[in-house]
Amino acid sequence: MSKADPYLWLEGITDDAALKWVEQHNEITANTLATEPGFEQAQQQILEVLDSDARIPFVVKHGDCYYNFWQDKQHERGIWRRTTLASYESEHPYWETVIDLDELSAAENTHWVWHGANFLGTSGRQVLISLSPGGADADVAREFDLVDKRFIPAAEGGFTRGVEKGGAKGGLDWVDADQVLVFTDEGPDTITKSDYPRFIKLWRRGTPLRDAQTLLSCSVDDLGVFGYAQTTPGYERIILQRSPTIFTSETFLVTETNTNNEQLDADAPALDLPGKKLTKIDIPDSAEAHFHREWLLIELRDDWQLGNTTYLTGSLLAIRLDDFLAGNRDLTVLFEPTATTSLASCALTRNHLILNVLDDVKYRLYVLTPPATGNTWEINKVDDIAPLTTVAVWAVDCDESDDIWLTTTGYLTPSTLALGTVTSSGISTKPLKRSPIFFNADNLIVAQHFAISDDGTRIPYFIVGPKEVIEGTNSQPAPTLLYGYGGFEVALTPSYSGTAGRAWLERGGVYVVANIRGGGEYGPNWHKAATQEKRHKAYEDFAAVARDLIARGITTPQMLGIQGGSNGGLLTGNMLVKYPELFGAVVIQVPLLDMQRYSHLLAGASWIEEYGDPDDPEQWAWLQNYSPYHLVSRDQEYPPVLITTSTRDDRVHPGHARKMAAKLADLGADVTYYENTEGGHGGSATNQQSAYISALTWSFVSKYLTI
Repeated sequence: MSKADPYLWLEGITDDAALKWVEQHNEITANTLATEPGFEQAQQQILEVLDSDARIPFVVKHGDCYYNFWQDKQHERGIWRRTTLASYESEHPYWETVIDLDELSAAENTHWVWHGANFLGTSGRQVLISLSPGGADADVAREFDLVDKRFIPAAEGGFTRGVEKGGAKGGLDWVDADQVLVFTDEGPDTITKSDYPRFIKLWRRGTPLRDAQTLLSCSVDDLGVFGYAQTTPGYERIILQRSPTIFTSETFLVTETNTNNEQLDADAPALDLPGKKLTKIDIPDSAEAHFHREWLLIELRDDWQLGNTTYLTGSLLAIRLDDFLAGNRDLTVLFEPTATTSLASCALTRNHLILNVLDDVKYRLYVLTPPATGNTWEINKVDDIAPLTTVAVWAVDCDESDDIWLTTTGYLTPSTLALGTVTSSGISTKPLKRSPIFFNADNLIVAQHFAISDDGTRIPYFIVGPKEVIEGTNSQPAPTLLYGYGGFEVALTPSYSGTAGRAWLERGGVYVVANIRGGGEYGPNWHKAATQEKRHKAYEDFAAVARDLIARGITTPQMLGIQGGSNGGLLTGNMLVKYPELFGAVVIQVPLLDMQRYSHLLAGASWIEEYGDPDDPEQWAWLQNYSPYHLVSRDQEYPPVLITTSTRDDRVHPGHARKMAAKLADLGADVTYYENTEGGHGGSATNQQSAYISALTWSFVSKYLTI
């Protein structure tokens, strides 16, 4: 079928004809939607939020300094800067600029986008800086000197990755001052069908990359290989992963051999390093291993039968690593899910573990303290978590202390940042920073409701809007925007958005977030309930939430819009073609839409476990039932559609969006299209670009939902 696709030429990402089509449609959008009354005001209000100096500058500790990456009106590409803790705690910290990306972009004639920093140990002067040209996932890594504030060129022995190719997918991680782990695109036969590296190597300073020692490899049909090193004094480790799929992996440790004649692990590849061997961590391939000091933590995505004991999907288990490697399987259950709970995340400090648990999509915190001997961990619940808010916890420096950062945020509650300390009895914190109040929320409330899906499953959703509308004391329905994702075990929880508040809530709109199956709100089983041939469950859930909003009198189909990006773009694409009668406007962002071609486009092959294999006739038989591109019909009337993407998106191919827009337009549908020329999968690289795209979205839904 794909050979007969009349729009296949639009998959040529930088082909002249395709780019000309993009330019023409961007111009149409600029002359129509971007000239709507209120567009410029919305864009300016959104940009004020994004550029606000009062935003929380989140930091990462290294040595005595606290580092932050920052973008605002004066720093379009951004600056990487540092300060001291005493200064950071003040109302107006002093920041020393370390790297100015605007200056670097101008000097190197490249539109650099910040991808992060990888420090050497806890106080080393070297750091690996990752930068992307234009915002794509493919990037470069370059060694940087924090004292001299300069990049160390390869000619001087500096480590680099991806520079020669102008960007490559992969990673670079410190083992010590003169060794790194590297996995990257080195040319033909070094990447998988999913576009990720096939080889991970140990690279010594001063030697060519081609001479680096291969530690682990995978087949071209696997997802890829990945790895990292832990540099905690006394617990230095190299951890390697070979991932057949996005949800499965084999985990290996580089360990010492006891004798030159020691028998290697039968399940581990041979390792050509004197005195070293690879040891496989003997856990299910679907489980995830976490290493912290002497402990091994195991997070399960499937039930695990071990002897006479069954450990349940979604559980977190613990054992001392040395005991596990010696064959001991006396595991301690730190968390076991119930019908309403799931493990959202865990944070490790020097001496404690903080569990972040979702209970009906509401957060609960627990502090766990490991025993000095034996297997019994002490568990204490942390009280005073505000309802319908999101809480996040992470260590300041898990090697050195039990200090943590703690943030809280809600739909109507500006984000706060506190510095805390964990003890066995709980967490003590002091507030440090608070985001500004960007919109008037005096008459707004937040509520959680449950819709009933086609098979009787309760689907939670959050709703934000005017009190009288949410409580039903106002008989007039309101313009409503419904957002969803429903994939890859990603949970959607409350967060403060100054842009949504200014552009939508302040003007009387209602905002709704649906926690449909396919996400992670109730753990791995909630996710697996809507994968592959069961994918339709996610769309039935989303439709159920839409009908519930209409049944409650909150909105009407003509006043109900939907929005989703990436996998959420596949969601809203399916809602467009399957349930057009429920919606008055549809926003589809950086989407998958052609499910017959997706596995052959960029990173698409890595998602076969999520969606299915279209090249398998049996799987295509059900996969085509949620391929929006193939379900568009000239006999169906569709609500107005806005489709956006990025030319530089090297994760989800922009051809999905281009072809869908062209096909809908040729059938006479009301479709608006915009493609940013950079920004990667995030869609934008600067605050100005983000404000423009966001203003397009809010202007579109305001226009068609009559706000």
